[in-house]
Amino acid sequence: MQAPAQGSQQTSSVGRLAATVERLRAEVRAAHAAADGRALVEVAKGIMIERLGCGPAQAARQLAELADQAGLSPMEFAADIINQAAHDQVAEAAGEFVRQANGDPQAGEDEGVSVSVRLRTAESAALAADDTQAVAESLLEHALAPLGATAVAVWTAGSDASLTLRGHAGFSTDEAGRWRYVPPGVATVARQALSERRTIRIPSLAEARVPSIGQKQSPDGGRVALPAGTGGRIHGVLEICWPEPLKPQAPAIARQIDALAELCAHTLESLPAAGTELPAGREPADVSELVDLADGLYDPALVLTPHLDPEGHLADFRVRHVNRRFLDPAGRPRNAVSGALLLEAYPMAAGDSELFEKIERVYATGEPFRAERMTLTALVDQVPLASVADLSISRHGGSLLLIWRIEDETARLASLLQHAQRLGRIGGFEENLVTGEITWNGQLFGLYGRAVTDNPVSLQDLADHAHPDDGVAISRFLQAVLHHRRPTSTAFRLQRPDGVTRHIRVIAEPVLDADDRLLAVRGAYQDISSQHWTEVALAATRDQLAHTEQESAERNRLALQLQHAIMPPTRDPLDAPGLQVAVHYRPAETESLVGGDWYDAVVLPSKRILLCVGDVAGHGIEAATGMVVLRNAMRGLAVTGAGPGQLLSWLNIVAHHLTEQVTATAVCGLYDPQTRILRWARAGHLPPVLVRGRKADTLPLLGGMLLGALAEAQYQEDEVQLEPDDTLLMYTDGLVERRDTAVHDSLTQLLATAQAPAASLERRLDRLLTHSKSDTDDDTCLIGVQVS
Repeated sequence: MQAPAQGSQQTSSVGRLAATVERLRAEVRAAHAAADGRALVEVAKGIMIERLGCGPAQAARQLAELADQAGLSPMEFAADIINQAAHDQVAEAAGEFVRQANGDPQAGEDEGVSVSVRLRTAESAALAADDTQAVAESLLEHALAPLGATAVAVWTAGSDASLTLRGHAGFSTDEAGRWRYVPPGVATVARQALSERRTIRIPSLAEARVPSIGQKQSPDGGRVALPAGTGGRIHGVLEICWPEPLKPQAPAIARQIDALAELCAHTLESLPAAGTELPAGREPADVSELVDLADGLYDPALVLTPHLDPEGHLADFRVRHVNRRFLDPAGRPRNAVSGALLLEAYPMAAGDSELFEKIERVYATGEPFRAERMTLTALVDQVPLASVADLSISRHGGSLLLIWRIEDETARLASLLQHAQRLGRIGGFEENLVTGEITWNGQLFGLYGRAVTDNPVSLQDLADHAHPDDGVAISRFLQAVLHHRRPTSTAFRLQRPDGVTRHIRVIAEPVLDADDRLLAVRGAYQDISSQHWTEVALAATRDQLAHTEQESAERNRLALQLQHAIMPPTRDPLDAPGLQVAVHYRPAETESLVGGDWYDAVVLPSKRILLCVGDVAGHGIEAATGMVVLRNAMRGLAVTGAGPGQLLSWLNIVAHHLTEQVTATAVCGLYDPQTRILRWARAGHLPPVLVRGRKADTLPLLGGMLLGALAEAQYQEDEVQLEPDDTLLMYTDGLVERRDTAVHDSLTQLLATAQAPAASLERRLDRLLTHSKSDTDDDTCLIGVQVS
């Protein structure tokens, strides 16, 4: 029974100890708040002493009486006095919050006082803090936690655009240790604010996918990062973290955060990080040291320092020194430029490849700027070639060193020549015929496949390194240069020591003295192997193309002959009782487009008349032979006495089984002269046109697929009772087909042309062909049948 009592006693002791610790913590926090509040009161008392000319005790009594009359606490009234006296960004943030507060006016005023107290308390605590860590903790406790923020990080920017964590609050020690240093070039939220020199607001880190400190503890939280700078120079970045996605913030909140960033900037400018010494790069630079450095350079250089406007904003840069290499474009002496403002002395710097913006960025971020072949007309002569320079801008403490090197024209041309020789595979040489000295450039050694330490090859020994068949050409080349003393060139095959054969063109000219004596020969070798093999391949392609064109022309000629033999463009009228038949055929304009259009009109043994029009897919000899097969098969099948539907079914079997992948369309009709009845069927073909009187219309669109598509197919039949003077037109698609017009619209145009009166059937067919608007350059078959 004693054990439970002992455990209960231990639990009670632990609880009392925990309560004591919590009470002591609360007292410490209260003491800190009281200390911060006392700092505000002391500042307000100092303002009243200065304004009223009274002593400290009287100022304290006056402050207490006025606060009691206003119904405010002494700390709130002290913050109000400081705001009215300062008129700085903190006061503006608090005042703007009051102006934009919603709801009850009194509530808005109270909240504005609270904002003012928070910001002034944070400012007081920051000024009283002895390190950046304490500043970060004060910012979070007094100003940012009431806004819902849970953590804050204060970064300083290094001269190489690196970031160092100088203070933090709300992050674990391990997390802060991992993010102690961010090297240059690593993309983070703070880096983006530093590089872009603006406030970065990220609603959610998960959506932005940008790494940052504390990302694991708040993966969906929002971030705000602000550059903290004074006088145009960014000393660091203030990064604020929220645990939830960040919603749009009111302008008053944004002004509060801007005020905190300005407070951080002043703090970073004056305070080192806890337990560290101020880096050497952060010490104010001695301008005299930069002047000495600039005077020791062999390139033009300027030493610049920032020039601030009355409000403390960067307005321009002052030229503190110009070295002896500098030549003013306007011809002014160096002492006239030294001491002047940059934009006043050189206004074009504002628009000269954004030079001033680059200088401003280097001063703000500390990140050096380097550029090659940059247009720099503001500081150099206005000659186009002279205005191209390599530029360097670097920050040293609070000063800038601007150096540029104007590109040497001779060196630039030599570099261009070297690149041209490399790209053109050209090597130069000079051979002194008096001393025997031979000079080659490096490219020529590469063409010969020799090391630069090997001896160059003399022109007299050129034939020893060439293909034996090129000896005659080389002899003529040497004779023209050495004996006739005139420039010349030749091509030969160079056989290199590594076994590779290259096609080379050599060009040389003699060098003569005043007495017309030959002193030297200079020239160049060019590797034309690629050109040679291209010409060989082109010649072979030309031969092959000519052969292909000859074969194609022969095939087209045979196809055209076959087509004309079966279906001449004109033929004698068909001798059929009670029926006048006319046939017109228009070949394709291009012989290579000889197609498979066919027609037939023949009197069968049964005295019925077979009328057919068809079109085999494709062009050339294959289409022409397919057309012959189908036309002759139709004639043979028609003597069986079968109807047009059955004839097309049999013809489909022929196209599918007895030919090589032939597909075609066709329309077939059987006309009985005694009854004037036309039985017809179609296989994927356009229906015939019936002209009766002054009206033309197409026959019904019967069912029937094209020939050769399936092994078996059925075709629908129909009958038409023709009357005297009726005209029936059967045609292929070459009569109506257009690339930019639907078939329905083309048929409408055909009907309009067909219904016009004509003196004879031949005239009607001629007019249809003449007024055809087809643009496919296809051949066309047209059959006209007129009942007597």
